[in-house]
Amino acid sequence: MHFAAEGARVLGAVVLGALTAPVEAVFLLVTLPFAGGTAGAARWLARWEARRLRLDPAVLDRASLDPSAAGGDGSRARLFLAARVPLGLLGALVLVLLVFGAWQAGQLAWAWVLDEAYDGMSRSVPLGLYTFTLGGVLLFLALTGLAGVHVLERRLAVRMLGPDRTEALERRIVQLSESRAGIVAAVDSERRRIERDLHDGLQQRLVALSMLIGRARRGHPALMDQAHVEAQQALSELREVAWRVYPSGLDALGLQEALAGVAERSEVPVTVACDLPGRPPPAVETAAYFVVSEAVTNANKHAGAGRVEVAVRMEAATLVVSVRDDGVGGAGASGGGLSGLRRRVAALDGGFAVDSPPGGPTVIRAELPCG
Repeated sequence: MHFAAEGARVLGAVVLGALTAPVEAVFLLVTLPFAGGTAGAARWLARWEARRLRLDPAVLDRASLDPSAAGGDGSRARLFLAARVPLGLLGALVLVLLVFGAWQAGQLAWAWVLDEAYDGMSRSVPLGLYTFTLGGVLLFLALTGLAGVHVLERRLAVRMLGPDRTEALERRIVQLSESRAGIVAAVDSERRRIERDLHDGLQQRLVALSMLIGRARRGHPALMDQAHVEAQQALSELREVAWRVYPSGLDALGLQEALAGVAERSEVPVTVACDLPGRPPPAVETAAYFVVSEAVTNANKHAGAGRVEVAVRMEAATLVVSVRDDGVGGAGASGGGLSGLRRRVAALDGGFAVDSPPGGPTVIRAELPCG
């Protein structure tokens, strides 16, 4: 069914391309003397062709396709239109041959059913087998020609309407510079956060523990029980800080077990659905863990949530992490913890989105390429 639907879309695209090819040829000839004044129209036609071919806008140069763009004579759009006119006419020729072949096949089949002679030939089994075989081969060649025209048009559009190679490299350099700066900022932010946890939490608790032990040694044995409780709490906080630096169990147990540990330590009930065919790369696994850990922490501390749902799955070669809570909403991706997650995900060329309208729910989604 999918194959048939895709074939119908390709056929429709080639038919439309065959119809627009002569129109674009006339447009190019008529507007040749005053090309600069028709740049917007040329860009509009090129944009329409890109949509007909169902090209991803990410692989195209927006400036050369925007009809309202200022400056330029639309030369890239005009060159593309001129280059695709022969392909459109070739597609029209293949369509004509396909229709003609279908008509001849119908005539032959009708004569065969009525047991009439067709083009001087009477009905016979060898003739029928020969005609059926030859017709099947010609049909295959025609369909292959249609698919070939469609593929050539798409490649031509990507080649002629895509961003300039130098421009694409410069854009990539800017992205890498931004992600590198983001990594440095994320590491510094995490270090400051760990320092605050150690100083404001664990250090104060250890000072209190030391004072309790000192008082107990001076004749207050009952305080030893309280000191024991403080020691247990300090150990728990130390373990929490250590897991925030890097979850040691992630290497040995894998992502699913590490996320189960996050769910166990959460005050809010957390359900984890982890459907992975295998273990993703270590960097991706670590980033996924921290996305879930930070999102669950936010749900516990700030969201007032009653339940958190975590879903981890593979989509093609991308690990998709989704965390949903039923809290009050209003979370912003620019917040301290979430902005650090965004930078961590961006360092892996991934995508990060936060959907948190006032009143909730909050959905945090990260897409991490594994290739």
